[in-house]
Amino acid sequence: MMNMRAVSIRIGFLLSLLCLAGADLAAQEVEPTHFAKRVAPFLAQHCTDCHSGEDAEGGVALDRYVDSANIQQDYELWEKIIRLVKEHQMPPADMPQPSAEEVMALGAAIEVELSSFDCSSEKHPGRVTIRRLNKSEYDNTIRDLTGLELNLADDFPSDDVGNGFDNIGDVLSIPPILLEKYLGAAEQVAEAVIDNPTVRARVFPHRAESDSIEEKVEVARRNVGEFARRAYRRPLRPDEEERLFEVMRFAWEQDGSEDEIFKTVTAAILSSPHFLFRVEQDPPADDEDGIRPLNGYELASRLSYFLWSSMPDERLFALAESGELTRREVLASEVRRMLADRKSRALVDNFAGQWLQLRDVSRLMPDPELFPGFDGELRTAMRRETELFVETMIREDRSVLDFLNADYTFVNERLARHYGIPSVSGDEFQRVALTDGRRGVLTHASILMLTSNPTRTSPVKRGKWILENMLAEPPPPPPANVPELEEGAETLGSLREQMEQHRANPTCASCHRTMDALGFGLENFDAIGAYRERDGRFEIDASGELPGGRQFDGASDLMQILLAEKKQAFCKCLAGKMMTFALGRGLTSYDRCAIKEAVTALAENDYRFSALVTSIVTSDPFMLREARREE
Repeated sequence: MMNMRAVSIRIGFLLSLLCLAGADLAAQEVEPTHFAKRVAPFLAQHCTDCHSGEDAEGGVALDRYVDSANIQQDYELWEKIIRLVKEHQMPPADMPQPSAEEVMALGAAIEVELSSFDCSSEKHPGRVTIRRLNKSEYDNTIRDLTGLELNLADDFPSDDVGNGFDNIGDVLSIPPILLEKYLGAAEQVAEAVIDNPTVRARVFPHRAESDSIEEKVEVARRNVGEFARRAYRRPLRPDEEERLFEVMRFAWEQDGSEDEIFKTVTAAILSSPHFLFRVEQDPPADDEDGIRPLNGYELASRLSYFLWSSMPDERLFALAESGELTRREVLASEVRRMLADRKSRALVDNFAGQWLQLRDVSRLMPDPELFPGFDGELRTAMRRETELFVETMIREDRSVLDFLNADYTFVNERLARHYGIPSVSGDEFQRVALTDGRRGVLTHASILMLTSNPTRTSPVKRGKWILENMLAEPPPPPPANVPELEEGAETLGSLREQMEQHRANPTCASCHRTMDALGFGLENFDAIGAYRERDGRFEIDASGELPGGRQFDGASDLMQILLAEKKQAFCKCLAGKMMTFALGRGLTSYDRCAIKEAVTALAENDYRFSALVTSIVTSDPFMLREARREE
């Protein structure tokens, strides 16, 4: 039997080296002095007193834009400025306010400037940092590579999260303990494969027809080569093949049995950086623009880890080998196939589970005295409802707008009883029509509980959650030294009355105006998502008014307004979240073009889920790779 410690040291060394290693407007012709004439006077009158110089509020100095319309590099900032001014969050309530006409003129001027960005000009598809497989990807890859459900990653350290997801290359660190876990897991997989004749025959299918040593060696080389190709998710280079066969020869010379030889080489493959990391080569140093198309194998991995959180299947490998996968129409066809596959459930668990924060549901604990009917069974049913909703959207290729306004959901008897829905029995979930003003995922008990306190609802948390996760319009952080609602000495009456007193502080009013209105639209649902018409001795008032004067009464009205007025913002938010997850990196200003195309694709295809995925997969950021830029 060979010295596994020597192999481990060599592999650890290799690992260490590697670790070092808004509204769409048609473009318009802009006058050279357009910005200075239309925007600068508004900024001077309402903004630059606070937003200028080195000590600018929030670090946003607007005075440097007085003489120039050069705002393209600060695209997101100026989108935010438009929104804050239109929603009367800026200027602050205690400052002189612009007229409606001034606000409209400012918005139009800035939007013209932003829309003038030419998406057909220079490309910057971005550069994804080399990243290891996260815990989910590791387990799924082992499953699809060997057929074994071992869940070894349960013993790994938690993955770091960046930009809302745990597959972001920039934050997937490699602590020393993880290297040890990788080596131990590789040995466990090797033993599980070789010690089980059925599994071994599936993983290493070729058999020698005779006792000839030459034939046995050749068959062994073929088995190992094919296994490594699948594990590395690409063809092996000649030098890589030779190194693997050196491992086999070393084990052979140590008089190792055939089983031990195969265990050793299997463990070596599964400990390799080429298995543990998703590696993409940068363009050559002499490449003129520093951009190259990904090859078929790189695209196959991007696609499979996006939709399945796992390695490519044999069809993807075949398309990669033939070169067909680099064609956009083939990628689009594969998207439809892969979304229909049961493995797309990973998109529910890993994308929706993080975007909608469903993973946090298991950690929530409502006050047992105030909510004695809450238990673990109900908690599980809450999360399962939302997961089934997303899974159905994927499988049936439904409109993504259902997130906002679906009139159906999925319940079992326990959850139906919680909702007050009759005629549902048993533990199996079934599709039902929604009642009591429930619409979309915002009225799912999972989301309502996520956005509540243990003792009561929180209109602020609910409104903030909608702004951040559904509209990509996060409010600014709260000012320092502003107490929580419960700490206010003069807050009396119903929750709405308390919040109104809280908003009496001009410092709080600008941000809370929108957040509170959104949150109060959901106030008919208590802290665990049950429908109610009273909160203690107070009747529920779920009415409100959004910036712009649109009034609503209850969740159903609110969802209709969001659908009518925030459709594009929601689609843009969803596209941005999904592209971040698909690429494994944070978005840059250059990604705006791909996001814009995705929103357009949705509108042109009845907002079907597959249209969004296809647009992302066939976009430049997904299909191209950019070299590291010199600082």
